[in-house]
Amino acid sequence: MYHQTFDGADAAEIIAEDAQRPRVHSSDALCCGTFGELLQGQLPVGWFPRDPHFLVTMPIALFARAHFMPIAGTRSVTVYPSHKVKAKRLAENLVTALGLSGGFLLLQSELPEGKGLASSSADLVATARSIACCFKRRVQTSLIEKLMAEIEPSDGVMYPGVVAYQQRACSLLCFLGQMPPLAIVGIDEGGTVETVDYDQRRGEISASHRAEYHQLLDRARIAIPRSDTATIGRIATASALMHQERAPKEHLNSMLKASEATDALGVIVAHSGTMIGILLDRMAADFPRKLRSVLTHVSPFDNSPKIYLTMTGCR
Repeated sequence: MYHQTFDGADAAEIIAEDAQRPRVHSSDALCCGTFGELLQGQLPVGWFPRDPHFLVTMPIALFARAHFMPIAGTRSVTVYPSHKVKAKRLAENLVTALGLSGGFLLLQSELPEGKGLASSSADLVATARSIACCFKRRVQTSLIEKLMAEIEPSDGVMYPGVVAYQQRACSLLCFLGQMPPLAIVGIDEGGTVETVDYDQRRGEISASHRAEYHQLLDRARIAIPRSDTATIGRIATASALMHQERAPKEHLNSMLKASEATDALGVIVAHSGTMIGILLDRMAADFPRKLRSVLTHVSPFDNSPKIYLTMTGCR
């Protein structure tokens, strides 16, 4: 699979070596998902000139894959599966912006939809990468973010590693580094959450909570580059608890008790999804024992938990 990272190159075409029109190339591309968010909230008023809503990604080794096949003479895009209307919209807007032909877009994803694992964002980024790869173009990240912002709030999965990201504005706040090797024992509370609907109904939060989110972000800036897994777990747990009054998770208290009983790092949630997870350090000497213990503790309220692995260099 071809992993193209969007960079600062101009969106205009790069002339092919023989000075002819760019050739069509293999267009397989992918993008990873993220298990909810390490942290999600709002920063203090005036801290950043744009929208104060932000999140910190938790990249996992599950992927959306896209394959684009151009058809000369058309700007429309036919997408399969047909319900992937967000990817269709982005694809058509991108080929129009770049002056390219439309075609067929095939999508395949390991990320379940509506669960808070960034399935839509991963679809959109994989789609854009596939089109850019197909025509051998380099595309500014800002253009992709602009097109994504027109569709819905998005995760920062177009960037490698862990980032703090303004999901409403689709704008990078900062790189935080690479997530250390963690395992997440995740359960699904069922149902689905539509990102746009969730974003429209959530309100503002207090100044004291905004200050606490700012402190947690500052701690994440330090903990992630140091691979400080204990602090990473505490940040995730704090964010999950702060968000509980806004989008309550039925099993959060049970997962907290299971985390404490097994001496895990803490809990993590999909703030705008249905997933809850328990964090474990994969490099710890007692990881196999702790993993078995966590699975035993969560089995009474979910008999089919899944194990998700964090990844570095999310591309």
